[in-house]
Amino acid sequence: MQLRYSFRLYPNTGQRTALARAFGCARVVYNDALRARETARGEGMPFPKTGDLSKQLITEAKNTPERAWLGEVSAVILQQSLRDLDAAYKNFFDGLKGKRPRMGAPRYKSRNDTRQAVRFTANARWSITPGGKLRLPKIGDLRVKWSRTLPSTPSTVTVVKDSAGRYFASFVVETDACEVLPQTTPEVGIDLGLGHFAVLSDGRKIDSPRFLRRAEKRLKKAQRDLSRKEKGSSNRNKARVKVARAHARVSDARREFHHQLSTRIIRENQAVAVEDLAVKGLARTRLAKSVHDTGWSAFVSMLEYKAARYGRTFVKIGRFEPTSQVCSACGVKDGPKPLHVRVWTCSACGTVLDRDANAAVNVARAAGLAVTACGAQVRRAPVPAQRGEAGTHPKPSPVRWEQAGIPGLQAREDVKRWSSPVS
Repeated sequence: MQLRYSFRLYPNTGQRTALARAFGCARVVYNDALRARETARGEGMPFPKTGDLSKQLITEAKNTPERAWLGEVSAVILQQSLRDLDAAYKNFFDGLKGKRPRMGAPRYKSRNDTRQAVRFTANARWSITPGGKLRLPKIGDLRVKWSRTLPSTPSTVTVVKDSAGRYFASFVVETDACEVLPQTTPEVGIDLGLGHFAVLSDGRKIDSPRFLRRAEKRLKKAQRDLSRKEKGSSNRNKARVKVARAHARVSDARREFHHQLSTRIIRENQAVAVEDLAVKGLARTRLAKSVHDTGWSAFVSMLEYKAARYGRTFVKIGRFEPTSQVCSACGVKDGPKPLHVRVWTCSACGTVLDRDANAAVNVARAAGLAVTACGAQVRRAPVPAQRGEAGTHPKPSPVRWEQAGIPGLQAREDVKRWSSPVS
């Protein structure tokens, strides 16, 4: 399988200028190709092929005074820019055909876009020097902060400048099956939520870090300073970078949390089951900020590719499974419950169930995993005696649910927090 490794770059002043030139040339070729295809579509002409666009917009354009500066950068990044346009069109048409989620048509790139990127393939003859620097054609040797060793020789490298003004080198490498972890016994189901980020079917609960909520005060101050700067001024651009860096710190912390937790779960369990949540629908509710702060989709994606990489089983059940309505002890469907009900009593067997732990067990069972409810937080509640005469058959009472304990309070538990870092 293919994996992507990103490392921080620290270019000097001259290299930043060369990278800005490369970003601009790739952007111009992309926009020229998009304009040519849109013009052909408007005139009813055939769709221009990539080979014809390459000859017209790159090879021939370098010989004209208007586009002579295209020769100052590597031709490979210009070719890759055309391939990026092809990928954008393919994704757009696949979305219309229902092969993938719908996305917008390709749009023109702007020099004011805060994120810029260029890609170098093996044809560009880029290399890593013996001193550990990244050598790029017509740019130079860039200093790299290596945080780990690449498992194999990378096929491509993409240089990215993000909104915060940071530079990254993103390598694509091929990995084999030698990293398969030893077989283990536990199988776990995961219920994702807002109060707790994840609740496992064995009873463990992982608190939600709420990175965005904790950084709101700092973000508010940075955004207020930005709004007071004059548009188009240098001070406004500096304030914009401060806001972008504040958001980057939040996203980096969230990504690190997702990586550590997903790696630990994959290493400790042979099979993992999660529920396919409607994140887009939840993001349109009043809980939108909290939903975006958790990053469920990114976490599930990490679980999926790490399970494939390390030889684990990953199962995603349907979003319409009644995991919060079925008793994990007796299997009776007890009906829907409001969100504020966190503990409920099964009307059939009288078991007091923690809502999240019960849902995690049901997620695992719906995925066909061999789990039991012994790890979930359940307890047998006292069943009152029948009011009718002994030996008679009382009228069946309607199925109902009730919140156990004192209303408004949740059952307390001692949960071991996962705080050790994942290697």
